[in-house]
Amino acid sequence: MSQAAPAITRPPAEVVRQTPVSQAPNGICYAVSGEMTLSEKDLERMVAAVPASGAAALKRKAYYFVPLTVSQGDETVIADRYDISLSDNAVCHRNLDLGDAQCVFISTRLMDDKFSVAFEFYINVGHAIVERAGVAEDFADLVWKQVEAGVRGETSLDAWEARKLATGNGLDTEKYKNEFFGATFADSISIFLLSLFLDVDYYDLRERDYPLLAPTPLAERLRKVAELFPPNPGFDFAIYYKRRP
Repeated sequence: MSQAAPAITRPPAEVVRQTPVSQAPNGICYAVSGEMTLSEKDLERMVAAVPASGAAALKRKAYYFVPLTVSQGDETVIADRYDISLSDNAVCHRNLDLGDAQCVFISTRLMDDKFSVAFEFYINVGHAIVERAGVAEDFADLVWKQVEAGVRGETSLDAWEARKLATGNGLDTEKYKNEFFGATFADSISIFLLSLFLDVDYYDLRERDYPLLAPTPLAERLRKVAELFPPNPGFDFAIYYKRRP
């Protein structure tokens, strides 16, 4: 009985050298290498959803959507298709500095559904915007007022842990407060971008490791992000409340 040949793996630099890069209308550079289940139309819209005001912070970055980004000790390799023998060592994404640019390799076949691939991309975008542009003062003021009001839950484990340390009695509370602001801003940008691309059910964001932020304060954060990064033409932001059956 014949067996399928193992997936071909290549160094990231080779993938970059051999893969043509496209530029979305908002200025984001991206490329596709290998087998991917996400359609070209969905990928184009996913990238185009990032508002131009936010995409401006992503200069000298390129996003490569690949089947698997695999960690092999100190080296990273890119597989041309999904291979179960490589999946245990695959990572969701890897940021690599190549030349004078940063290339972000996103493993599309680890997640294999539109929601998860888009969220992974937007999480990376959110953190990149915070890293390069910082946290908006209006947003920081909003989230700290929520904390002081005792709102329940948070938007990520990083935000949850930083919030506990920022409101505790230990040392470096100011340091953890700034980490909290950075985590919540990146999280909120990510969720906002996801909502521009897809209709997001709030409960799809739930996690087991920490309580999810209550719906009303999350909506307040997303509205603030929408003010800071108005959607591009062709994309709409709206929040709907409805009782689950």
